[in-house]
Amino acid sequence: MIKQEPMEFFEKLINCISPSGFEQEAVEVWKKRTGKFTKNISIDVHGNCIGVLAKPDALKVMLAGHIDEIGYMVNYVDKDGYIYFSSVGGIDLHLVPGQRVWIKTKTKRVLGVIGKKPIHVLEDAERKKVATIDQVWIDIGSSSYEQTRQIVEIGDIAVPAVGFEVLNEDKVVGRGFDDKAGAFVVSEVLRQLSGRELPVAVHGVATVQEEIGLRGAQTSAYGINPDIGIAIDVAFATDFPGMEKKKIGEVDIGKGPVIARGPNINHKIFDLLIQAAKQENIPYQVIAAPRATGTDANVIQLTRQGVATALISIPLRYMHTPVELISLIDVENTIKLIKAFILKLDKNKL
Repeated sequence: MIKQEPMEFFEKLINCISPSGFEQEAVEVWKKRTGKFTKNISIDVHGNCIGVLAKPDALKVMLAGHIDEIGYMVNYVDKDGYIYFSSVGGIDLHLVPGQRVWIKTKTKRVLGVIGKKPIHVLEDAERKKVATIDQVWIDIGSSSYEQTRQIVEIGDIAVPAVGFEVLNEDKVVGRGFDDKAGAFVVSEVLRQLSGRELPVAVHGVATVQEEIGLRGAQTSAYGINPDIGIAIDVAFATDFPGMEKKKIGEVDIGKGPVIARGPNINHKIFDLLIQAAKQENIPYQVIAAPRATGTDANVIQLTRQGVATALISIPLRYMHTPVELISLIDVENTIKLIKAFILKLDKNKL
């Protein structure tokens, strides 16, 4: 299982507030930790954090895990002090009412609750509909516009007021595993490879703004100009009720990292990943990706003259909810797979 220091880092990363465009808190946590074992680490103009294990004149491998999460943004305050908000990324409106939230201001976290009309006073037609975003609000307990605006500014961001928790011996739950789990993997791979003789240069990136258009991966990949790019993200698990395996594929929690196959994926890199998994007895799963994956892999592949790209994902239940659930065993095996792949690379055989 994951050791104490990495687990503490993982928990701290998940507990950071980092919606797209406001990733600074999480990026600083990632940089402080990852900078201890990389030769150089930097934050680019876009906010991506890049740690490098350099090897002169070698192939460049880019590992990308996006560090942003979905959330809310303060949009308007009414005369009674209630806060109306917009979504940052793809929130599920079914789950929004009744949440406690943390609003991140310039100086502190502010606790609030998302309210709506009680079910008792809804008309029959209203009960059958999902509340739209303009029909819910954040209540921080203030009684006027002036009181709220002394605390909260337009454009402040918020997330559900939940964090990292251990469910049982290997399952953990929290918000933002999509994709701070991937950012964690990138940092941990760099740590475990540091100090070793590597066949390639490894550029690990905590990318930003994935949830609103894969933006950080696009700019960081352009700057790095890698030969090989691997996006580490999460994949829809289908081992719970209501998931249609005929449409999505079969993905189970605890059965290993998910390796995508399709036009977004370089065939040679895919084969090498499968080969590494088999040689090291690492369990893995394969999903079909018949079009652009909607992950950082998509824009990495299209960078400059093109990049040999792969996508490795951690199986996840309940994506884009405050109760995302993963297995630490899958996280460990994802780290093992990427390490094995990198250590076996030979530019003369690519």
